[in-house]
Amino acid sequence: MGAPGHLDPPLAPAEPRVLIVDDDEVTLLICMTALQARGFDTQQASGGDAALRRLSPWRPDIVVLDAMMPGLDGFETCRRLRATPGFESTPVLMLTGLDDDASIQRAFDAGATDFFVKSNLWTLLAQRLRYLLRSAANRIELEQSKARLARAQQLARIGSVEWRLGIAGPTLSPEARQVLGIHGNDHPSWRELLRRIAPLHRSRLAQARRQAARRGTALACEVQMQPGAEATPHVIHIEADGQFDASGKPFGYSGIVQDVTERFAEHRIHHLANFDALTELPNRAQIMQRTERAIEFAQRSQHAVALLQINLDRFKIINDTLGHAAGDELLREAARRLRACVRHYDAPPAADAARLGVLAAHRLECVARLGGDEFAALLPELSDVQHAQGIAQRMVEVLHAPIIVGGQECFVSASVGLALFPRDALNAADLLRNADVAMSAVKAQGRDAALQFSPKLAGRGRSRLELESALHKAIERNELVLHYQPKVDVSAARLVGVEALMRWQRGSVLVPPGEFIPVAEESGLIVPMSHWALGEAARQSALWRSRFGFNDPIAVNLPNRMFERDDLIETIHDAVTRAGVPHGALAIEITETGLMKDLQGVIPTLHRLEAIGVEVSIDDFGTGYSSLAYLTTLPISELKIDRSFIRNLGKQKEGTAVVTAIMALARSLRLRVVAEGVETSAQMEILARLGCVMMQGFLFSRALPPHELEVWMQQVMLTKPVSWWAGTGALSAARSGAVPALAVDQAA
Repeated sequence: MGAPGHLDPPLAPAEPRVLIVDDDEVTLLICMTALQARGFDTQQASGGDAALRRLSPWRPDIVVLDAMMPGLDGFETCRRLRATPGFESTPVLMLTGLDDDASIQRAFDAGATDFFVKSNLWTLLAQRLRYLLRSAANRIELEQSKARLARAQQLARIGSVEWRLGIAGPTLSPEARQVLGIHGNDHPSWRELLRRIAPLHRSRLAQARRQAARRGTALACEVQMQPGAEATPHVIHIEADGQFDASGKPFGYSGIVQDVTERFAEHRIHHLANFDALTELPNRAQIMQRTERAIEFAQRSQHAVALLQINLDRFKIINDTLGHAAGDELLREAARRLRACVRHYDAPPAADAARLGVLAAHRLECVARLGGDEFAALLPELSDVQHAQGIAQRMVEVLHAPIIVGGQECFVSASVGLALFPRDALNAADLLRNADVAMSAVKAQGRDAALQFSPKLAGRGRSRLELESALHKAIERNELVLHYQPKVDVSAARLVGVEALMRWQRGSVLVPPGEFIPVAEESGLIVPMSHWALGEAARQSALWRSRFGFNDPIAVNLPNRMFERDDLIETIHDAVTRAGVPHGALAIEITETGLMKDLQGVIPTLHRLEAIGVEVSIDDFGTGYSSLAYLTTLPISELKIDRSFIRNLGKQKEGTAVVTAIMALARSLRLRVVAEGVETSAQMEILARLGCVMMQGFLFSRALPPHELEVWMQQVMLTKPVSWWAGTGALSAARSGAVPALAVDQAA
């Protein structure tokens, strides 16, 4: 026997221990001898007190008690035995006289298990003892099973429920009352039970109960209980089967109630781990798992798998302009449209459908949100590559229609990259990477299109990564250099400033800016590169001031993102302070397109630049798509006419008209005008006649390293008279050698 409240396992049948209690020593001796001969291990006690003292040390399996003993008789001994911890269920056989009916009843009242009439039928007594031991073992096993069941129900938060048709309420087990939060032994009516259920779920249970009773079918439903003190309302699963009488007529139900809150929480956690909370689409992890499964299936069935990567163009502009709530609404609508393209993608012919197993496709195909404005689509079974290409093109087209967000009509487009298994990759990770390579190529080519992956694109992507990696090291190794292109006033034959243009001296190769500047802007390296350029330009200005008395500004091109930073003014101040030059030694150029990307955000920075004496020039003027009204409010000093308009001077009248309009606008606003890209004397003469005398271009000089520009300034600016710059003589003089040959080659 174990401690109180615990049940020992059934004992082995070999030599069960029997304690025989009798005040007659002869009877004791005979009984012990007879039972030992029949396989029992026996001990004796001559009275009740002696028997109780023998209990704990020896722990008998069964006790045989003589009812009538002097002192502590058998009845009182049995009662005290039952009160002893660990012996509450020990079988007790009470020995009585043949006609002693009163003693038999007293024995059962005292807690005896059975009685036996005193006789010499020792075999019968042995069988009776073995029967009691088996019964005790079965009872212990049953109680253990009930205890395990109760514990299992408690752990599973499950309880039984029964109800008869026509009865006011169900009968609930203690476990069921605990599940439902009902205290005490009361069995609530259906009305009281419904009040414990959340209002939105009451009709669900009432309807399920009525339908089950009317149709004679099983009842199964899940309801949410009214929230109590706990933060999370409990979800209860109710399930019951019908009970039928001998004639087959239903008379009630028997079933269970179970608290499945944790299961619902686990389901929610699983959902959040695999699906995007905003769009309810599968996330990156989920689509990667599905793609791997689709590839495994495709390897067995010999068909293709397609993975598409979709990026929304211009999403950031809409998100920043209208706010994140509008951006979320746009993402949800875009997700809905993309999902519609895939849900019923062009299926193979009916003859092929059975071969490919279309049901598997329906389980795996999906559109997923990878994050931000990036989506992916899995087409798990393709009999024809054209199906995937058609879907990719359809995705581009469905996003052309306007999307209303925040009461505003918005337009977005999509860049779609497509990769195929097994042609382009053999696993999900490589398939997604190659689809991304194709999507990036679409963006580089102008966006709003779909493109299929090819090895050529991969090589281009690797080259770009290698270039970006090398550019990181270029900053560390001081491989960046500035070349300077002069700005001249042809009417006064003098230098009015220079523009600093960044170059990359990569070993023996001078990398042109068109190759590395886009990479720098995309990777964010343009910021530290711009900081370096400001410091280097200030240092060069100080050097030329000491050598030649050079007092004209050096203009540095900055991307629009530099104007969005809070440290631009401090960076310029630090650069000129370290170099020992005034703030006006530097000028800033920003393209018109870059300016208009975030005009309202740039304006405060422009005013701060004006306050410290740094002039601002708008580069590539005339190429933007915005109104010119902003010029009247911005603190700018100079407009630079884009070279595309200069190129057509003398060839197309439109070019002359644009330059004339810009000059008129600049005069009215008292702004300087510089013509970029002047390459011929004819262009110079036309510009001079139109009133534009400040120029920059290959006719005068290309961008030169500092030491070559110094030579240029000495040979040209300091030696040639004003008349040299007028008329067509400038170009002929350049060809005859009056201008350094380096500039002549580029002009020609």
